[in-house]
Amino acid sequence: MTRGALPDQTEPRLLVPSLMFIALVVAAVASLGAPLITSVATSYGVSLGSAQWTLTIALLSGAVATPVLGRLGAGPHRRATILATLAVVVAGSALTVLPLPFAWLLVGRTAQGVGLGLTALMMGVARDHLSEARSAATVATISVVSIIGIGVGYPLAGLLTELGGVRAAYGFGLLVTAVALLTASRSIPEAPEGRSAHVDVPGAVVLAGALLLVLFLAGERNLWSRHLAVAGGLAVVAVVLLSAWVVLELRSTAPLVDVRAMRHPAVAGANLTMFVGGIGMYLLLTLITRYAQTPDGAGYGFGLTTFVAGLILVPFSVLGFVAGKLTPRFRTRVADPLLLAGSAVVVGGGFALFAVARSNLAELFLAMGVLGFGVGGFSAAMPGVILAVTPKSETSSAMSFNYVVRSVGFSLGSAIGGLILAAGTGSGHLLPDDSAYTTAALVGIGAVTITTLASLVLARRRS
Repeated sequence: MTRGALPDQTEPRLLVPSLMFIALVVAAVASLGAPLITSVATSYGVSLGSAQWTLTIALLSGAVATPVLGRLGAGPHRRATILATLAVVVAGSALTVLPLPFAWLLVGRTAQGVGLGLTALMMGVARDHLSEARSAATVATISVVSIIGIGVGYPLAGLLTELGGVRAAYGFGLLVTAVALLTASRSIPEAPEGRSAHVDVPGAVVLAGALLLVLFLAGERNLWSRHLAVAGGLAVVAVVLLSAWVVLELRSTAPLVDVRAMRHPAVAGANLTMFVGGIGMYLLLTLITRYAQTPDGAGYGFGLTTFVAGLILVPFSVLGFVAGKLTPRFRTRVADPLLLAGSAVVVGGGFALFAVARSNLAELFLAMGVLGFGVGGFSAAMPGVILAVTPKSETSSAMSFNYVVRSVGFSLGSAIGGLILAAGTGSGHLLPDDSAYTTAALVGIGAVTITTLASLVLARRRS
């Protein structure tokens, strides 16, 4: 038996947990930037705006790497691509631990973010090497794990930071990524024979430029409030680059993303739903964690430490995983688009709870749990909508584009939340008014309403 071949009985048992573990690790490590922003600013002597880039740069590199890795993962060298990418993540993790200047920390976080592109490859492995029924459930769970990894990373990073400083938190990232690399080397099989893949380098460069501008504009909130003309001009450039990228992909004989397939009503609708839904989901996640850490002196909030605030995400992770495990059972009786719509309604319930009830921590835990259950169901149902009309050989490419859309949606959700709270901050005040959180929650309800309607349109098209 050749190396990487699939044994008859033993490897599926090891393969599934390996895929879950790798997806969980890359998501958790990429999310380490969010809870450590204040600690990074203090430890490195930089502004909060500069420290924010430890999160933004990881999202950016992940968004750029995802379609490239997705295309490589569709070819014969998928195993080598996975191992090389994890090696890059491990090297980046080492840079975050070493006592180097802040610029090197950003380089390390960039390398860590590249790992986000592996989630779609894990799905491709599952579809190629598991039975149809088992692969569907595994793909759904991988999608959920890639979300709930955020909830795992936040409290753990907070605890380690309190105990040993910011490098202790990043040190844990180095440990788990090294274990993930070892796990992949022992369990990931070779891709089936007969695959081929060519990376569209011009398309990758243009897409990288467009995504850089989009995520930069999403992260630099002060640019919109102080230099609106510049921000608007950059937004136009981003739209032009995205349009140019679409033209390049349509003309390419080996496109980075099969844009023609993306125009299929089911795929286009799913990506639109993911984009708007991603905005809403990350908006509420941002609102609740920020609200919990607001000092008591503001007249609201609980002044929680990074670790304790991170614990609020535990219900998000637990109930998200529960929903992810339940969703495959519902799929036998309910169409995936209807599951998307139902999950979006649940997310809207989380927004409604936060809008009207946030006077004690129990209410925040409840809202976060409802959000997690909705996000878990949404994430588990999403791959089914896309993969129902996608060949096995294009699994990694199709899902990678969906994850790019998700990353951009998450970034915009975080930015929109920041803009609303900034607009609700009175002159001379450091913290926003409590009413600004209510306004942001109402905006989130609007986003998930659009998501619900788009999902229902998808369901009607499939009926």
